[in-house]
Amino acid sequence: MIKILFFGDSHLGYDLPVRPRIERRRRGEEFFSNYLFILDYARRQKVDLVVHGGDLFYRSKVPARIVDKAYSALYEIAARGIPVYIVPGNHERSRLPEHLCLAHDKIRVFDRPATFVQQVEGRQIAFSGFPFARSVRDKFPALLRQTGWEDVQAEAHFLCTHQTFEGAQVGPVDFTFRAGQDNIPPEWVPEEFTAVLSGHIHRAQQLTHTLSGEELAVPVIYPGSIERTSVAERFEEKSFKMIHLWWEGGRFFQEVETHPLPTRPMVKVTVPVEEYPPDQVLVHIQGQLSLLKPDAVVRVELIGRRAEQVQRSISAAALRSCAPGSMNISFGFKLRATAP
Repeated sequence: MIKILFFGDSHLGYDLPVRPRIERRRRGEEFFSNYLFILDYARRQKVDLVVHGGDLFYRSKVPARIVDKAYSALYEIAARGIPVYIVPGNHERSRLPEHLCLAHDKIRVFDRPATFVQQVEGRQIAFSGFPFARSVRDKFPALLRQTGWEDVQAEAHFLCTHQTFEGAQVGPVDFTFRAGQDNIPPEWVPEEFTAVLSGHIHRAQQLTHTLSGEELAVPVIYPGSIERTSVAERFEEKSFKMIHLWWEGGRFFQEVETHPLPTRPMVKVTVPVEEYPPDQVLVHIQGQLSLLKPDAVVRVELIGRRAEQVQRSISAAALRSCAPGSMNISFGFKLRATAP
């Protein structure tokens, strides 16, 4: 049995400043913790390959110590003989930071359209891919052709991307991506592929049907992000995928397992400011926060005509003083009510 560990959207460096101006709990350590947990799992389970679906980092330029820590962990995996494939994502502006660790012959980066072939247990496994592309719909056929996938013979062939495919869903109201220049119809993926391994969508999911309900010849697998980066993800479980491949009686089988990751609770607290005198808004917020788990990640959202004015009157320090030090809290406002 061949084991492929697939994860993505690790956004390393998020909320992890080199010289923090304020002493408070930083969520960035939790992103790294899950990242290292996944790679340690790959080592302990002796997987055959690791694929990262993009947005390894949270932006294109990150501090050198973040880059060193991220790449050193990947290098350790490669040094154990486990090939690592990485798709540069949109947060990296389609290009990973340069580093000597990337020169390891078992670390392959899709910095341009390419196809790599791997011998695993006597089987030919191919990985084709390209870095994140904007307005990809019209470019997709050419990018796919440029990978050279048609010239490769393999018993399993994966397409590695960091893109949005039609039918993917996000957010608490299940927003569905449909036709658009940034969205690829999944039925455009040639049936010769085994599956699409894609990052970019933060909710873990597997697309098996077109928007019109027809079964896809090639499923699109999203592992989701390894931590929540937006309050829109507060109801989502974070995870990574294990893909098992095996052949039996001349037939090919594929199984995808989801492995949950530890995350803190994320909550949105809405405050209708019209219902409280200005000097009581902060008191109300403190009361609401006292009802939550002390390690929660909280977005306080003021709603109403005076929301922006009230927010400006409350300093970040005053807001933090309402919560225990173990809680992460941020502020926002809406001039009208929104979904909870």
